[in-house]
Amino acid sequence: MNSSRPGTFARRLLAWYRKGHRDLPWRRTDNPYRIWVSEIMLQQTRAQAVIPYYERFLERFPTVEALAGAEEADVLVLWAGLGYYSRARNLRRAAQQVVAAGGFPREYAAIRALPGIGDYTAAAIASIAFHLPHAVVDGNVLRVVARVQNDAADIASQRTRDRFREVAREWMGRTQPGAFNQALMELGATICLPANPLCRECPVAECCQARQAGTVSQVPVKLRKTEPVAIAAVLLLVRREGRVLLRRKEAAARRMAGFWELPAPAELPGARAGRSLGEFRHTITHHRFTFTLRTASGGSPGPEFAWFDPAQLARVPLSTTARKALKLAQFLL
Repeated sequence: MNSSRPGTFARRLLAWYRKGHRDLPWRRTDNPYRIWVSEIMLQQTRAQAVIPYYERFLERFPTVEALAGAEEADVLVLWAGLGYYSRARNLRRAAQQVVAAGGFPREYAAIRALPGIGDYTAAAIASIAFHLPHAVVDGNVLRVVARVQNDAADIASQRTRDRFREVAREWMGRTQPGAFNQALMELGATICLPANPLCRECPVAECCQARQAGTVSQVPVKLRKTEPVAIAAVLLLVRREGRVLLRRKEAAARRMAGFWELPAPAELPGARAGRSLGEFRHTITHHRFTFTLRTASGGSPGPEFAWFDPAQLARVPLSTTARKALKLAQFLL
């Protein structure tokens, strides 16, 4: 960093952050439980989309003790729509461990050891709640570091990510680590954008070696990319007396265990498929599904099936595909 020693970078960044930033509810607290819930929800999900889920979740489970004592199905109902449901299960398991230990851990290693918490989440909780100097590294931070350093190393590489974490930690110093981490993430989310970054508005533009070299559009570099896989599938909508037939995923399922879904033809032997009600798309990692929803009748539902009326659907965990299908059929508003 040529014209910007680490201390200068941090001062400029923090001064910009203090002048104004997005008013997000988890930025109004240093409660480790609330920060933890927000960080888990923010994985794979945009901040604005998380806000209503965060507020509903904390209204229902305002403390770690409330979450620890909750039934898994109740937690999943409130998580429905956020996806990556192992996050919710791990959150509940970790809450039970925190309560059993007598309180939230205050050291990075102990936080990191909780179920579902990785390096990034542990660093966020440790720095924001307990003011410990641990740098967070997410996609936004990787992009800022790559551009400020004009570093074209592959950010998909763990070695690069570890090195960039050390760069961010050096910039941070030992004062205001929580504010610094949030400011750095805010810079990446609002100014140092993947495409068309707002360099003229950047508070640390003079520190940015990529801007000086004219290579902003060329970094960061991510070499590994999995090609998307297109998959066509059919779901069946079986209705009877105002109710719909759903199938519960077995507890041992790798994905969506315990959630209710519409059956595929192979899961409801003997069902007679009728007319198409339309299509919808759903993406899971690099798999891009196109689901066709068809009416159906008959079949031999097993013990994993049950009938639901619209009022009951609000009290059970529905998969995202089930929600999309039922909205398409105007069964779920």
